[in-house]
Amino acid sequence: MTSFNKKSPFESKELSQPIPSPTRERSKHTGNANDPEKAISTAVNGGDDDELVTWDGEDDPESPYIWSNSRKYTMTALMSLGGLVSTSSASMMAPALNEISMDLGISDTETQLTMSIYLLAFVFGPMIIGPLSELYGRKKIWIFCHAWYIAWNALAPVGKSSGMMVAGRFLSGFGGSVSISISGPTMADMFKADQRGKSYALVTFAPYLGAAIGPLVGGALSEAAGWPWLFWVVSIFDNILITIFAIFTHEPYGPVLLARKSKQLRQATGRDYRTKFERSHPKLSQKLKVSMMRPIKLFFTTPIILILGLLTSYSFAVYVIALTTFSTMWQEDYGLSKTKSSLHYIAIALGSTIGSQATGPLIDIVWARLKAKNDGATAPEYRVPMMVPGIITMPLGLFLCGWAVEKHLHWIVVDVGAALMSGGMMSSSSAMFSYLIDEFAQHSASSNAACRILSNSFAFGFPIFAPSLYEKLGYGWGNSMLAFMYIGLAFPAPWILWRWGSKIRAIGRLE
Repeated sequence: MTSFNKKSPFESKELSQPIPSPTRERSKHTGNANDPEKAISTAVNGGDDDELVTWDGEDDPESPYIWSNSRKYTMTALMSLGGLVSTSSASMMAPALNEISMDLGISDTETQLTMSIYLLAFVFGPMIIGPLSELYGRKKIWIFCHAWYIAWNALAPVGKSSGMMVAGRFLSGFGGSVSISISGPTMADMFKADQRGKSYALVTFAPYLGAAIGPLVGGALSEAAGWPWLFWVVSIFDNILITIFAIFTHEPYGPVLLARKSKQLRQATGRDYRTKFERSHPKLSQKLKVSMMRPIKLFFTTPIILILGLLTSYSFAVYVIALTTFSTMWQEDYGLSKTKSSLHYIAIALGSTIGSQATGPLIDIVWARLKAKNDGATAPEYRVPMMVPGIITMPLGLFLCGWAVEKHLHWIVVDVGAALMSGGMMSSSSAMFSYLIDEFAQHSASSNAACRILSNSFAFGFPIFAPSLYEKLGYGWGNSMLAFMYIGLAFPAPWILWRWGSKIRAIGRLE
């Protein structure tokens, strides 16, 4: 692995040719239109720009960056709980798959489909939700999507019909995908770059737990009350959550707040005050077209999106395989009950928590040190060093977990392997999404949607063939194959991004 203590790539004349070297932070009295973090807070004066609406300097009290910590962390906590609902729904069926298969009268493969089709909706949901949140605001879209989720999630088990189950799971997934669509971008709306790692760790704390807590609660609840209550209990909880969210949170997206400000100024003065986006796209149809096409444009024209998307998609798909097969493995290979097998998801939850929460602050520390080393210059590549620990840890966990099951070793060995796998995945993904948000600050929701096209496509498809994979190769060689593929894909990535990231980012960059 290439050392990151070598000369920074941003000092290289060759690499600085495609785009300017990262700019230093300027005085708050000077325009910062080229700084992604401050692009919407530039004070514009003179000429035809007298009616261009921006923030009243960097200390404008209406700017989400200036909000009180209590306001910021209230929204962070509630969005994190919303993510818990979304991710727990993805995996809560795992311990009850055999029972669901019998009640619905469908095969094991079809049952796996009813579970993973929820994630298929995550492919399409962010493509719509992300752009709409950049047009209408994060808060309205978040509430609408959760209300949509509640309705379809509650309907999914009604009548114990396979058709209703598939439709309910798929359509509820559209609403549930709001968490992965706008949680990270919302943190970028409220927290500056030097706090981005920590804020991302906080908003993903509950969602990362949810993927493992879902089966844990699902096993006990399905055994005690029947599997339909898995859906109804989550819908009841989410109903309470969106009520609290609607009352206690505020809109955090800067361009939407500025659009409201321009509307108030037009009504008060009669002058044609507009934001930059309103001037370039005055009609609603134009705004919708530009916003909705942005993720697709990014996906097909921006290589950095494809690189990060491929890295995160494969690791996430392997993680989903673990979630969907873990309970079955304990029941079939170790003879445990549904409730006892679901307890082992604590290992995955523990690994996810440590991986994400430890990495978040470290991402900020490394970023700050590299910024100081480069005389105040900043760049997304400062997130790259913290990709390395997770990339190394994840395949180690896969090897250990797979061969421990194959040799029927003590359960603690299996759980340690599962924890290393999930912790490594969460650690590397946190750094990768921080990199993405740094590069696409103002359009982070659209870039996030574009990046997740591959991620959720893989997450939908991989679990379907997982049972046949382990049936033919066993857990030892099955996990080893997944680990070797990951090593070939992910190990070169940090070096490539560190060495050529600035050149890659310059291709297809949004103006």
